[in-house]
Amino acid sequence: MATVETIEEQIAELDNASFSKLRDWFLEFDQSRWDKQIEVDSNAGKLDFLINAALDEHRAGKTRDL
Repeated sequence: MATVETIEEQIAELDNASFSKLRDWFLEFDQSRWDKQIEVDSNAGKLDFLINAALDEHRAGKTRDL
């Protein structure tokens, strides 16, 4: 497995087109990992406090139609 330093060096050597392709891939990859983590946390109930807070504010009349 390559070290982070090795990967950094290889990235620094990429031409603009390859770097752009890598950047686009990495952003999509990062967002996908984030989405999966949110799903895991949501299914585990770790985000219920956010739902409950929003519902409490709505019931208290602190929300408005968009």
